[in-house]
Amino acid sequence: MFFFDSSFIILIPAILVAAWAQYKVSSTFNKYSRYRSQNGYTGAQVARMLLDGSGLYDVPVELIPGKLSDHYDPSKRVMRLSEEVYYGNSVASIGVAAHETGHAIQHKNGYVPLIIRNSIVPAVNFGSSASWILFLAGIILGIKGLVNIGIILFTLVVLFQIITLPVEFNASSRALKILERRNILYSDELVGARSVLSAAAMTYVAAALTAIANLLRLIYISRDRD
Repeated sequence: MFFFDSSFIILIPAILVAAWAQYKVSSTFNKYSRYRSQNGYTGAQVARMLLDGSGLYDVPVELIPGKLSDHYDPSKRVMRLSEEVYYGNSVASIGVAAHETGHAIQHKNGYVPLIIRNSIVPAVNFGSSASWILFLAGIILGIKGLVNIGIILFTLVVLFQIITLPVEFNASSRALKILERRNILYSDELVGARSVLSAAAMTYVAAALTAIANLLRLIYISRDRD
């Protein structure tokens, strides 16, 4: 089978890093979810405070299902927080809420990596599904052109994952600075929030490594079939 040929070994390091990153973010979040912040603010309250403090009064904070499903939607200009973060008053909940606020501030300020990432989303969505179809069709039919188009389309996925890294790291940096400046979290609490956001950032690093490994695998298979 194509998916389980010898080239699969290229993915193993990325898979291991991704598994470790998922474990790390889950365990770190769970750890600091047990630490109630001194001020007692919930994630929703902190998000609202930081949004209003940045002049983003028209960005609503909505509740969504799922664990760590929190995100800022730039297309609809809305922040969505999971129940644990929305209602939680832990160091972990506040850190995540502030991170998502960081994305809203990036959007307002025209942060270039975020603009680039948002602009290529439609192409990436198409490329992520069509790339494998075209690549496999090219391999099966022996059409080199389809194989190359598949690789080019998947390169967009890799580019998206790489551009995501500065977007995420910058959002965390903004969040921690604001939390400290506004005395929402204090010294030991900031250490906890930083740990949570650093662990979360590793999942994006893992995603980038996985995308790069998949691209290398496609290139390897393409050359091996020549």
